[in-house]
Amino acid sequence: VSTQSTGSSGINAEYGGPPGAGKGTQCTKIKEEFGYIHRSAGDLLRAEQAAGSDDGELIADYIKNGKIVPIEITIKLLEKAIVSSGVNKVLIDGFPRDEPNLAGWESAMTGKMNTQFMLYFDCDEEECLRRAMARNQNRADDNPESFRKRIATYNTSTTAVINIFKGRDLLRRINANGSPEEVWSETKQLFQ
Repeated sequence: VSTQSTGSSGINAEYGGPPGAGKGTQCTKIKEEFGYIHRSAGDLLRAEQAAGSDDGELIADYIKNGKIVPIEITIKLLEKAIVSSGVNKVLIDGFPRDEPNLAGWESAMTGKMNTQFMLYFDCDEEECLRRAMARNQNRADDNPESFRKRIATYNTSTTAVINIFKGRDLLRRINANGSPEEVWSETKQLFQ
């Protein structure tokens, strides 16, 4: 999660962590307590796929294989969702996923968003797998094979983004192995 501003008067937050780290749970709490809106790149991609758009089949193939969807598609969906909300305090879930995502996002959103920090939910792979399998949301990618592909893609692609935010002194790391309440106790301090 990095916090960012829309225009000159708002805050936007991006956040990251491996699949199953509890990002959605924590973002719901941030949204409720601090007035942010929550936009998940994954949710937007799945909705676009379900809508049967021109990009839907391509998105389905990428998601099924645990690959990163082309940046142009993701940025277009995120920007549309943020602008249409009319809210300037935004949490962006699961994006940017790799260096090209970050470069594309920064290029497209310069002057529109101001990143305050990236909130990184650090969680062990086996705990993430346990949580993903337990959530039973009938998602095509919530099975052990797809999950392991997603984790592998995440680990190889997202580490560079984490290091970039760390180098900019914009990385805030949260130990996400605990209960949702324990993780929330640490997370909320960053927004107070």
